[in-house]
Amino acid sequence: MAKEYGNRQVYFVGGGIASLAGAAYLVRDCDFPGNNIHIIEEMHILGGSNDGAGDVEQGYVIRGGRMLNDEAYENLWELLSTIPSIDHPGQSVREEIIAFDTANPTHSNARLIDRNGEVQDVLSMGFDMSDRLAMGKLIITPEEAMGKARINDWFGPHFFTTNFWYMWATTFAFQPWHSAVEFKRYMLRFMHEFPRIQTLEGVTRTPYNQYDSIILPLQKYLEPHGVDFSLKCTVTDLQFKDCDGITVTGMNVTRMGVEELIEVKEGDLVIVTNGSMTESASLGSMTSAPELNGKGSSWKLWENIAGKKPGLGNPSPFADYVDESKWESFTVTFQDSVFFDLMEKFTRNRAGTGALVTFKDSSWFMSVVLAFQPHFRGQPEHVKVFWGYGLYPDKVGDFVNKRMCDCTGEEIMQELIGHLHFEAHRDEIMATANCIPCMMPYITSQFMPRLGTDRPEVVPDGSTNLAFISQFCEIPDDVVFTEEYSVRAARIAVYTLLGMGRPVEPIHQYHYDVRTLFASFVTSFR
Repeated sequence: MAKEYGNRQVYFVGGGIASLAGAAYLVRDCDFPGNNIHIIEEMHILGGSNDGAGDVEQGYVIRGGRMLNDEAYENLWELLSTIPSIDHPGQSVREEIIAFDTANPTHSNARLIDRNGEVQDVLSMGFDMSDRLAMGKLIITPEEAMGKARINDWFGPHFFTTNFWYMWATTFAFQPWHSAVEFKRYMLRFMHEFPRIQTLEGVTRTPYNQYDSIILPLQKYLEPHGVDFSLKCTVTDLQFKDCDGITVTGMNVTRMGVEELIEVKEGDLVIVTNGSMTESASLGSMTSAPELNGKGSSWKLWENIAGKKPGLGNPSPFADYVDESKWESFTVTFQDSVFFDLMEKFTRNRAGTGALVTFKDSSWFMSVVLAFQPHFRGQPEHVKVFWGYGLYPDKVGDFVNKRMCDCTGEEIMQELIGHLHFEAHRDEIMATANCIPCMMPYITSQFMPRLGTDRPEVVPDGSTNLAFISQFCEIPDDVVFTEEYSVRAARIAVYTLLGMGRPVEPIHQYHYDVRTLFASFVTSFR
C-alpha cells in the first residue's frame, strides 16, 4: 500500500501529543511510509504540553498535570492499546496504565482544606435551589444561544462558594470568567464523574509523569518507522494557492536562525497545532520569580494565517487576554521524605492514591498533589517530587505578603507550609526543598469565551491539504484541555485528509444514560 503514496509528504507543525498521535495513525492505519512523515518542533524535545524534565541536582519540573479519565478518553485509550510499553515487554501502554491504576486507585480523603488547616466534609455539593435551577438551564440551553457568555453570567455569587465549585474549578482549572459553553460541555462530558467529584475516583494515573509514560512510548513506537523529528525548527507562516479553496503551497520555517521555505507539493499534507496552552512558560527558582512572557511562535503562526483564508479561525479571543488565562504552577523536589510523611499522615492518603488537596480559603486558590514515587524515570528512591498550582497568581498571599507571581520558590513553600499549619516542621521541610515556580500566560486560554467560528474545524471547508489538531480547533461536544481532544483531532485529520472512511471512536453520551442522570440529580441535593 505504501507505494500508492509515491513521494507524498506529511508535515506536522508542533511536536505535542496530537502530532505524535497523528503520525501513529498514519503508520498504523494508513500504512504511510514513516520516512515521509515530518514532525517540526520548536523546542529541543517532543511532547509539547505533556512535559516532565529535570534531575536530582537541578530539580524536576512538570508545568502541568493532565487528568486522564478511564471512561471518557475513547480515542486516547484505543491508540495506547496498540503502543508497546517501554518497561513491560508484551504489554501495551494502555495495559500498563490499567495495571498501575488498579494497584494504586484514586480515592481522595482530603479534597478541601479550610483556613484552619482542617479537612472539610465535602459529601454535600453545597447547592441552593437557584444554583440547581441555573445548572439545569445551562445544560438544556443550546450552545448557539449562549454565545460568549461567561460562567458568572449564568450563576450567582453563591454558586462560587459551594463545595462543588471549589472541587470542579480546581480539578479542571475553570475560572468564573471562563466560557459558559466550555463549562456546559464539561458538565455533560463528565456527568459520570459528578457524583464522585469529592474523591476523584474516576481519575486515571500513569506510572510516571505523562512525558515518560505516554510521549516517550509514542516516540519509541515511531522511531523504527523512520519518522523525521525536526527539532529546534520553527514554522512562522504558511503560503496558500491563489484560489477559492484552501491549499497550502509552502511553509516558512526558521532553522538555526536561518529562514527557509519548504515547498508543499501536490498531494502533501500540512497538519498544524495552532496555538499552545504552555507556550511562553517561564521558570523561576528558589531565589527568583518567573517572568510573564508574551506571545510565541504558535500564536504568531495562527495570527499570520488567520486572515489569509476564511475558515481558519480567530486567535484573538484566546491569545489577547493573558490576565484571564494565566496561572502559576510549581514543582518541588526533596532529597528526603519529611514532607511526604507529613502529608500522608495529614491527608490519610498514600502518595499517588489521593488527589488535589485544595486550600479553598487560600487567596491564591492553591492546590497540591502528591504523585506515586518515583514520578520520573531514573529518579532515586530517596528523592520525592510533588506538584501544585495557584489559580490567582495576582493575589497577595495569606502568609507571604506578596503576589504569587512575584514570589520565589522559597516564598511559595512558606505560603504552603502556612496553609498546612506545618510551621513546627518548617526547618526540616525547607532543608532540602527545591521549589521551581512556572508562570504560564496561556494555560487556560482554551477556556476563554469565544464564538463558534473562532476555532477552525479540524479540516476546514474547502481544504485540500490543511488540518488543525490543537486545543484550538473545533470538535463538537468534546472538551478542550484534555489528551483526548488532541488525539481525537489528530485521528479526524488523518482519516479525513487521506479519505480513509474509517470511524473515529464516538463520544460517550453519559447525559443520555438514565442511571447517570439520576445519580447526578441525587448528588445535586446532597
